[in-house]
Amino acid sequence: MPLGVAGLFQDNQVGFQQGGAPMSLWMAESLRRGVPIPTRDWRMRLRDWAEDVELVPDLGQRIGSRTWFRGLATCFGLCASALYLSPGFQPVPGAPGPTLSDAQYDEVRSQMITPLALGGDSGHRMGSTDAVQPLRETPERPQIELSAQVGSSDTLARALSRAGVSSADVAAVVGMAGADIAGGVKPGTRLNIVLGRRASRDRPRPLDKLAFRARLDLDMTFERLGGVLSVQRVPIRVDNTPLRIQGVVGDSIYRSARAAGAPPKAVQAFLRVIAKQVDLGSIAAGDRYDIVTEYRQAETGDVEVGELLYAGLKRARGKDVDMVRWTTNGRTEWYEASGVGERRGVLSAPVAGRMSSGYGQRRHPILGYTRMHAGVDFAARYGSPIYAVTDGVVSFAGRHGGHGNYVRIQHGGGLATGYAHMSRIAAASGQRVRRGQVIGYVGSTGLSTGPHLHYELYRNGQTVNPLSVKFTTTAQLAGRELTAFRAQLAAYKELAVGAHQRFAQGASQAATEAAAPVGRGR
Repeated sequence: MPLGVAGLFQDNQVGFQQGGAPMSLWMAESLRRGVPIPTRDWRMRLRDWAEDVELVPDLGQRIGSRTWFRGLATCFGLCASALYLSPGFQPVPGAPGPTLSDAQYDEVRSQMITPLALGGDSGHRMGSTDAVQPLRETPERPQIELSAQVGSSDTLARALSRAGVSSADVAAVVGMAGADIAGGVKPGTRLNIVLGRRASRDRPRPLDKLAFRARLDLDMTFERLGGVLSVQRVPIRVDNTPLRIQGVVGDSIYRSARAAGAPPKAVQAFLRVIAKQVDLGSIAAGDRYDIVTEYRQAETGDVEVGELLYAGLKRARGKDVDMVRWTTNGRTEWYEASGVGERRGVLSAPVAGRMSSGYGQRRHPILGYTRMHAGVDFAARYGSPIYAVTDGVVSFAGRHGGHGNYVRIQHGGGLATGYAHMSRIAAASGQRVRRGQVIGYVGSTGLSTGPHLHYELYRNGQTVNPLSVKFTTTAQLAGRELTAFRAQLAAYKELAVGAHQRFAQGASQAATEAAAPVGRGR
């Protein structure tokens, strides 16, 4: 084989941790040529020595060896160090306690709880002797202070009775308050009550004192002086100026108005009124709202929010809205700026029941022959209330032949309605009735086979099908009432925006006057 080829395929005989012939030749050649062998650093030698040292030898193995004795010495050294560094078991001296005199010692001893066998007297209470007389009954507290609250749909009398006030004192308080609480006490009103000492356990405690807020503008205090209740009324100044809130609709009328300071009750009423005039979804973000509501602010800072008075909406596109709350002829409605009221339709049915017979020719169930049925029958339970379908004046109320107990109402414009077969009539001739007012009760008087309402509609004196006619009524102000209405609308639009600070300004002015120097008289 040629030399080049033999050298190319020569086996590598150098293995891991062993040397072959080539390796031996290389080492011999290196020593022969004087190649220096690299020396190891002292840090490497120290690391190798530390790896060989056994710090925690097992004393159960290789007993008697150098490693075993070194471990034993290490164990004794650690134990000796622990004992040397221990804090010891001697008591730590403390500061001596204060010295008590004989009188102080007796007082402290009398308050100790000590067994009787050791002479303890458990404080000043001694065992029963002939000198101890038992009480006939436990003494009562001279006075009891209570706090009660008037609940919803509650009265002052019931709240006081629940708190333990006697019926006689309750009657005296209600009688003395009189007209001051004629409208009732507002729910949530706090009653501060003081009950006095009673003569015996079988009698109620007398009312010594009662204080509460009767109205926003009145504080009342009842106090027993010389055995007689007396009342003290403290009037409170109240600002009745309505609250006006204006702003831009933005992304929500409700959120915008609430952020501007409008009460939730006023915003909800505003949305209900506006929704009857325009589609709420068509209101643009740039439109401006205007709210005026009843607002009473007391000098103490308490506030009462009343009814919505004015609802306005100035629109960038579309007709502006101006609605005013106005009362005429005892009826409160919303009117436009022109004096035109809201449209009011008739009720869907004058009684809660199902229609049992329609308008037209039919066979009479009692007479037995076919004739005109000039109305609509509603089957209902006996005694169910019957309502007026719209406003009007009662033109007849009484017995009317086969109609039995019958009521007819004139609504104007040639329209009239009739209600027959009533068990009882709740209206009188000439009486003005409102839409939804009860005028009678379902019965079976006259030519009737069972309890039901026969409902008729007249146009110019002729009966027509009540289901075929849909009519509405609209109020229109005129004359002096229209003038007063427009004056009120102008007053609402002249109100300043925001809550008034009349009392705050008055208090600030009073404080300034009090701080001013006062000249001395000569």
